[in-house]
Amino acid sequence: MTRRLQTELERIKKRILALGAIVEERVRRAIKAIELRDGELANQIMKTDYEIDELEVEVEEECLKILALHQPVAVDLRFLIAVIKINNDLERIGDEAVNIAQRVENIARRKRVELSVEYTAMAEKAASMLRMSLDSLVSLDLDLAFRVLILDDEVDQMHREIYDNIKETMAQKSESVGFLINFLTISRHLERIADHSTNIAEEVIYLVEGEIVRHGRWEAKPEEPQR
Repeated sequence: MTRRLQTELERIKKRILALGAIVEERVRRAIKAIELRDGELANQIMKTDYEIDELEVEVEEECLKILALHQPVAVDLRFLIAVIKINNDLERIGDEAVNIAQRVENIARRKRVELSVEYTAMAEKAASMLRMSLDSLVSLDLDLAFRVLILDDEVDQMHREIYDNIKETMAQKSESVGFLINFLTISRHLERIADHSTNIAEEVIYLVEGEIVRHGRWEAKPEEPQR
């Protein structure tokens, strides 16, 4: 690997991690908006979405330029492929934070309806998965990446429980169905954040091992890392 290519790959890594930090901050703010039903905070999240979109385009353009100019192979090629995919997942997570903000803004404008639904555990687990997936990228930590894959099942279960809870509430408060759909949608967006975080972890595994583990293929491996 030439020194120039190494320098450019290091710059790409710093930029994808910087994007990750911004996306993580947006997710944390979206979670806070849920907890407080804060319409103003939700509005701020929506107004700054362009920052993530612009960074995502810049990272992709840099990766494509390196591919065209240096034609990297082996681990360097895997790194760029992984970064391009991770870059897209981070942008999608940013979109999910905006989607949550839109639901919160809608909720904040309406008369408060009390729910027994608790989002804190699910939201924190989804946010933790994002943090862990980014940490696994920084340190190329396979154990941490596989841990994210396991946590995805837990978030899916939480989503199902919230869905059942809200469906039951809708049956009891039929006049508020339109309003309650906002809460159901928030749960779906949190679940999607977890899914995209899982995608990032899978790309880290691909980067380190050269193995594609999407669609549950890792579960069938005879030699599974200790988790």
